[in-house]
Amino acid sequence: MEKHYNSFLAIKKVRKLMSKYTIPCILSLLVGALYNIVDQIYIANADYLGSYGNVANTIVFPLTVIALAIAVMIDDVAALL
Repeated sequence: MEKHYNSFLAIKKVRKLMSKYTIPCILSLLVGALYNIVDQIYIANADYLGSYGNVANTIVFPLTVIALAIAVMIDDVAALL
């Protein structure tokens, strides 16, 4: 089986590569954080959830970000093999 390497990573300028790969990542994290803020506002206004809903959301959001980081790490390592 022939391996395919991304030779453009060695040829292109670092600044261009950084902007190409970091801007979508930052935007996706900002959208996720904004979604969490909207959830917190919605949960705070719901009478049946109260503060327990906000506590649950506050605990689960960082766990979601950690799970996403682990998934991306595994995918990147698998792509190198």
